Amino acid sequence: MDITQILLAAQSPDANLRTVAEGNLTQFQEQNLPNFLLSLSVELSNEEKPPESRRLAGIILKNSLDAKDSAKKELLLQQWVSVDPSIKLKIKESLLSTLGSSVHDARHTSSQVIAKVASIEIPRREWQDLIARLLGNMTTPGASAPLKQATLETLGYVCEEVSPQHVEQDQVNAVLTAVVQGMSQTEQSSEVRLAAVKALYNALDFAESNFANEMERTYIMKMVCESATSKEIEIRQSAFECLVAIASTYYVHLDPYMQTIFNLTANAVKGDEEPVALQAVEFWSTICDEEIGLQDEYEGADDGNSSVHFRFIEKALPSLVPMLLETLLKQEEDQDQDDNVWNISMSGGTCLGLIARTVGDAIVPLVMPFVEANITKPDWHCREAATFAFGSILEGPSVEKLAPLVQSGLDFLLNTMNDPNSQVKDTTAWTLGRVFELLHSPASANPVINNANLPRIMAVLLESSKDVPNVAEKVCGAIYFLAQGYEDAESMSSVLTPFLPNVIAALLSAADRAETTHFRLRASAYEALNEIVRVSNIPETASIISQLLQEIMRRLNLTFDIQILSSGDKEKQSDLQALLCGVLQVIIQKLSSSDAKSIIAQAADQLMHLFLRVFACHSSTVHEEAMLAIGALAYATGQDFVKYMPNFFTYLEAGLQNYEEYQVCSISVGVVGDICRALEDKVLPFCDRIMTVLLKDLSNSMLNRSVKPPIFSCFGDIALAIGENFEKYLPYAIPMLQGAAGLLGTLDQSDDDMVDYGNQLRRGIFEAYSGILQGIKGPKAQLMIPYGAHLLQFTEAVFKDRSRDESVTKAAVAVLGDLADTLGPSSKDLFQSNLFHVEFLRECLDSDDEVGETAIWAQGMINQAMA
Repeated sequence: MDITQILLAAQSPDANLRTVAEGNLTQFQEQNLPNFLLSLSVELSNEEKPPESRRLAGIILKNSLDAKDSAKKELLLQQWVSVDPSIKLKIKESLLSTLGSSVHDARHTSSQVIAKVASIEIPRREWQDLIARLLGNMTTPGASAPLKQATLETLGYVCEEVSPQHVEQDQVNAVLTAVVQGMSQTEQSSEVRLAAVKALYNALDFAESNFANEMERTYIMKMVCESATSKEIEIRQSAFECLVAIASTYYVHLDPYMQTIFNLTANAVKGDEEPVALQAVEFWSTICDEEIGLQDEYEGADDGNSSVHFRFIEKALPSLVPMLLETLLKQEEDQDQDDNVWNISMSGGTCLGLIARTVGDAIVPLVMPFVEANITKPDWHCREAATFAFGSILEGPSVEKLAPLVQSGLDFLLNTMNDPNSQVKDTTAWTLGRVFELLHSPASANPVINNANLPRIMAVLLESSKDVPNVAEKVCGAIYFLAQGYEDAESMSSVLTPFLPNVIAALLSAADRAETTHFRLRASAYEALNEIVRVSNIPETASIISQLLQEIMRRLNLTFDIQILSSGDKEKQSDLQALLCGVLQVIIQKLSSSDAKSIIAQAADQLMHLFLRVFACHSSTVHEEAMLAIGALAYATGQDFVKYMPNFFTYLEAGLQNYEEYQVCSISVGVVGDICRALEDKVLPFCDRIMTVLLKDLSNSMLNRSVKPPIFSCFGDIALAIGENFEKYLPYAIPMLQGAAGLLGTLDQSDDDMVDYGNQLRRGIFEAYSGILQGIKGPKAQLMIPYGAHLLQFTEAVFKDRSRDESVTKAAVAVLGDLADTLGPSSKDLFQSNLFHVEFLRECLDSDDEVGETAIWAQGMINQAMA
């Protein structure tokens, strides 16, 4: 076959030609993979072939070595490993020779493919001479600029693909030397210098020991800082990207260089092109992130002045804050229309917010003069910048420092919601939302929102909810945070009751306005509505919420009539159904936790009918929301929910088997728990099928691991519901629990995510055992005796593990009490031969929270059993 012609045909505008060519390529790949890969590498390296066929050859070669999907990636890796070494050698030589090509695309693609091969081979101790060969390209007398550029690009990609642990330190040193030389001003080619700066960015993780050495570190920093003043904008931008990465990776080494960096960033922010200025601001945002992290870390320590906390932000404040305030005046004319915009004024405001969190009160006197000087100027840029500055610094400083400013400025902000400029209104609405989110506390001595100003606030928000969509969206956010402030204030939310009908009407109207183009406004309106329902005082508002329930059901019913002519229509229908199911869930929860439960009972048939119709529309986001709403309905209707089970069970079972969309699976598992609590032993007829699916889920390697802990908790819910009937599931459920307990010892304790997952798994296992022990208590309690010793060994291992969190401790202590309570005197020998519980309970009895209460109960149960 003529591979060149096939590759060109695969890019033909003629669909028939393309289809045939793609079929030929697939056939060649399946019949003779080694020759297929070799042919592609030869095509890529052949200077006489057309650039188009070479480019596609490189892309197919790269895609034959790597994939996003982990299972596919592993398969491709194994296929490469099994190719004959002599063919692999020829392919690699072709790739290396392509780096000197005169065609940029061929060099670039070859760089990427070499890195993909390296990512497979270097960890297996193969292709050990790759880095030496690449470095040889840099030191060969008379090496062309394109060769050096492609070689540096390759070194960068290799550093990106390969883990530092697989590269020897002397190789790292040699790579850094080559890279830093490539950055030098003596290098004539700007392409080579740019490739070198980008390669350094990728190699920074390898440079730990080089940064620990002062001489080497200073040399690297000197070259980066020189590149930051290069004549070429791309080189300056990449150099600042390096500084950002150095700030987060090597903060502890930055002190000697900060004055130089400050001058560089200040010049860039004041006068450079926006891409460069953005990275200069990002440097300071990154320093803030580091220092906020250090403050969190050392907050509990006696020594608040850790040696590695240099307080760079505090020292730079007097110059840094004015520099950032200037950026706020560089808005784009229409940036309020697009919230995804990222420009210098947005990044300056974000950085100010981080500085406020880093230094607290100290930022206020530096920002307020700017706010006061600009807030009434005729130029809208000044008014918007002043409001943005004020809104940005509300998180960090103390309430004592901010409250007087907010109380004196609130009236001003409310007036500004009538500003003639839309951008000023947009930022003002966002700032009001921040005020309500961070400073509105109804129970405090001097609240920001009080009975005197609430009517005015409400009138302004309701009027502004009719404004242009982006302003209305922020207003809905402000209403959300205003309501949220009353969440823990119990009956204080009564102050909202008189406004409730108008707020609900305004939010529903905003949601309707959002038809197709402004989906975010619709979501924001419904989220605010949910919060208003959550905090409402039911004795006063039950009839209003009951009317809202009817209205939302009417709206959900209308979604089934939406004409579906495209995938966009389908998505629109799904999004709307998900939002409406979310509102119904909140209403059901609110009404069922009060004396207004009868309202739900009357609407239950209608609600269930709607939810089942939603399931029939097939969309995962809606399934999640509808499942959660059904869980709430089961809780509200109790044992009456059993009549819906035959029709609902098919969808529940499908949800439990949805491995691809694991969030749906996880939520379905939670709903099984809700149903068990609601139906109690009436769930028994469905348990065989539920347990079969749950056990299959646990054995399925395709299922995301995060679903497994909730499945174990669910075993406990089922056992509590059906009591001694759980006996027949014990031989299947307990080995699963024991297997998971064994797996915990193999988790990587240095990985925070794994520690967190380990805690979820432990809690799930304990909740399962607690439910099973309580469920089986009584005549069949003796069935649990054979499992007692293993359970206590597992609990002891958890007791000794210092990475356990409080929820695990509480669940472990509860299990000890349940074991003693269920087995009674039969557990005496178990506890006598596992005395760790004495020390464990002693530790927990000192807590004055729920752990302490649980420990007191467990101690009583064990004492009774031992007596």
